[in-house]
Amino acid sequence: MDSTTSPNREITYAEAGVDIERSNRAKQRIKYLAHRTFNKSVLSDIGGFGGLFSVDKKKFKDPVLVSSVDGVGTKLKIAFEMDLHQTVGADLVNHCVNDIAVQGAAPLFFMDYFATGKLQPDIAEKVISGIADACKHNGCALIGGETAEMPGFYPGGEYDLAGFIVGAVDREKIITGKDVVPGDILIGLPSNGLHTNGYSLARKLLFEVSHYSPETYVNELKNKVGNELMRTHKSYWPVIKRLLEAEAVTAMAHITGGGITENLPRVLPKLTSAQIQLGSWPVLPIFSHLQKLGNISEAEMLRTFNMGIGMILVVPTKKFKRVQSVLERAGEKGYTIGRIVKGERKVLYS
Repeated sequence: MDSTTSPNREITYAEAGVDIERSNRAKQRIKYLAHRTFNKSVLSDIGGFGGLFSVDKKKFKDPVLVSSVDGVGTKLKIAFEMDLHQTVGADLVNHCVNDIAVQGAAPLFFMDYFATGKLQPDIAEKVISGIADACKHNGCALIGGETAEMPGFYPGGEYDLAGFIVGAVDREKIITGKDVVPGDILIGLPSNGLHTNGYSLARKLLFEVSHYSPETYVNELKNKVGNELMRTHKSYWPVIKRLLEAEAVTAMAHITGGGITENLPRVLPKLTSAQIQLGSWPVLPIFSHLQKLGNISEAEMLRTFNMGIGMILVVPTKKFKRVQSVLERAGEKGYTIGRIVKGERKVLYS
């Protein structure tokens, strides 16, 4: 065997692009961030093969675990260009928290997956710091995750990010939508932007069609494009927690990819539909601007973006005032955007 196929010296993993020592240093910094989110239910430390978490038997009589997994999507492309990494960690956590909250589940613990071609500890720390801050805000513990270094798999300076959340709800308090009936009122809670959905279309319109850059100031938005697109996905858990305590809702829908059109029917029982009154809430300027740039139909907008509504509550008429009171005390705006009607699990617009 000649020297071209058999090297005369040892070739290390680091030379192949995976630096274990650098990874270990990054993980030590991440470990510190995760510890800030720990509570008495966390039974394991960061670095084990699995995370251990004990469900509080005093808090839950008959606990049912509720889980969800998601990513940040192509919003990451803007984060790379702007070198802004902490907010995408919060995006990830808040999206997952909202997904389980609509079924009545309180968030318990979170785990993340961070993968990149060459690990840059300062960037990883910023991302995980955002995750830890959002976990702390939502009352859940960051008990573990995976930091993967895969040379040649990702372009330089880029990474992928995904998260997994587990929450719990007492069996008798699960929100399924089974009690939704015609006449129930639909209340929309405002979003603060795109959240984490519709970015592939938004990026095409803003950067390819209109040739903006993240630093471009747009009068209609009263903001720079990058700042507008990087608004953090809002967590609705603080107000949802109060609504659950008040037993005031029969269903909730997190308005993510697919918009109101695709997400609201997911919580409707058979023989019901949702009648939505267009114009009953303020559409954010970013959506109006995107629609104009792409000459996009209203129907396409409503099934792509949240259009300014990030969460929809289904409220029995007799509990409407109770919900209004909860929202007011929580400092949360709510718009009456429609009602439940007879139908076949569709959204009808008028």
